[in-house]
Amino acid sequence: MKHTAFPAAALLALCAGAPAIAQTEVKIAYALATESHYGAGALAWQEAVETATDGRFAFTHFPSSALGGEREVVEGIQIGTVEAALVSSGTLANFVPQAGVFDIPFLFRDLGHARAVLDGPIGQDMLARFDDVGLKALAWGEQGFRHITNNRGPIATPEDISGLRIRTMENPIHLRAFSTLGAAPTPMAWPEVIGALQQGTIDGQENPLSVIVSVGLSDVQEHLTLSGHVYSPAILLVSPQLWNGLSSEDQAAFVAGAEAGVAAMRGFVDDIESGGVETLRAQGMEVGELSAEQRAAFRDALVDAYAAYGTEFGAELIEAIIATE
Repeated sequence: MKHTAFPAAALLALCAGAPAIAQTEVKIAYALATESHYGAGALAWQEAVETATDGRFAFTHFPSSALGGEREVVEGIQIGTVEAALVSSGTLANFVPQAGVFDIPFLFRDLGHARAVLDGPIGQDMLARFDDVGLKALAWGEQGFRHITNNRGPIATPEDISGLRIRTMENPIHLRAFSTLGAAPTPMAWPEVIGALQQGTIDGQENPLSVIVSVGLSDVQEHLTLSGHVYSPAILLVSPQLWNGLSSEDQAAFVAGAEAGVAAMRGFVDDIESGGVETLRAQGMEVGELSAEQRAAFRDALVDAYAAYGTEFGAELIEAIIATE
């Protein structure tokens, strides 16, 4: 029986199959594990973008500070070695000083107030300021209100913080506040914190419940004070190199994806706020909560810091934040 020769070109096409979709890698970095609020936000962002763009963008995650501390990651965004990131507000004032206004202690009444400010004209105007420093800020994410943990003892008054060696972010607003209260604030990149607590280099740290629970700080800290002293936003960034190379449709997909990431982060925070304290108690932490009167005492002790904040950011902006419904 005679066999018909199969054309070489046809054979090559059959082996190759359908043309592969050209993909653009998006390296996305964040400080905590994939199981954290950062991980939830990053995954929601990825899924929304990949769905909207038919898989033309492939996200590669670098959680747990795999690409360095947050300042290094933001600098990577500026030069284009990192395409996307979710970072805390801790380092933002080093790039856009006005963004530090959101870190003023006891500025926000509750989560609803904070979200209204960040989603409204004040927050959106602040996002636009990042364009001037080589960063494309797409949305404000969330960590929640910050609380204090330590191994020295319970905290109920400003005097209880005196001399406390407390890790803070590299944030001048936080540093001024804790210095004014008489503490010994110690700026430290997050990857170093657990080891410093274990070794006793520092007594404590301050972070939202979303962080305290997700990184297992109950393993290295005895006391939790629900101080709610600072609301802690996060920000979703992309590199200008990536952004400027996108079509308008793909830019819209990245913005919508970032908004999906924000929703996921806020949902995570809401869940932690409702159940995180009991989780930490069950893990052995002693938990105290500042009363309204105790919080007022801390505000009174910060009067000098507030005067400096007013000079730095402008009383009008601060008042506009406070007045937001």
